[in-house]
Amino acid sequence: MQIIRFADLKAVPSQPGGGSLRELARHPAAAAGLDWDWRVDLTDSTKAGEMPPMPGRERVLTVADGELLLLTVDGQDHPLERYRPFRFPADVVVSTSLPTGDVRHLSVLTRRDAFKGYTSIIEISKKRAQPVFAGQFAVLLQGRATVSAAEGTPETLGRYDAVAGADQDAPEILGRGFLAIVSIDPVDN
Repeated sequence: MQIIRFADLKAVPSQPGGGSLRELARHPAAAAGLDWDWRVDLTDSTKAGEMPPMPGRERVLTVADGELLLLTVDGQDHPLERYRPFRFPADVVVSTSLPTGDVRHLSVLTRRDAFKGYTSIIEISKKRAQPVFAGQFAVLLQGRATVSAAEGTPETLGRYDAVAGADQDAPEILGRGFLAIVSIDPVDN
């Protein structure tokens, strides 16, 4: 079972220079620059500006904390409220504004011709475990939760900790609160 602890992630400056980004995962892991096929990160936005274009990529963005992020994608406004995933091409001009203050957002970026990313927000339960399968990540957005594999002792998750899924001995999450389930599927060509 792989747990990605938010507290252990290094924050790096994000574009447009008004915040920081913490990368949860990328594939391939050793890819430099934009040579990756997919990436999952949490970004703190503290200043309005433009997102740098990423040719051939698609993005699913979900506000995880804060009230509202206003995106202007190719000239059209899209108000993003908390926990409502929004998909858009990452290779067009995108500007951001923060009408209600700073936000933290979960971003899933995929190479359009190779992978498709999805984000679902679910409410977790103390009685019914939420499995996390291969090709998925579960990110605790709010609340309290534990995660365990079939043979393991449950481990406590902190806010924004992520769990990588598996098909054999899939981790299961129990608790109260909200999870983002990120799925990254290969595209059939």
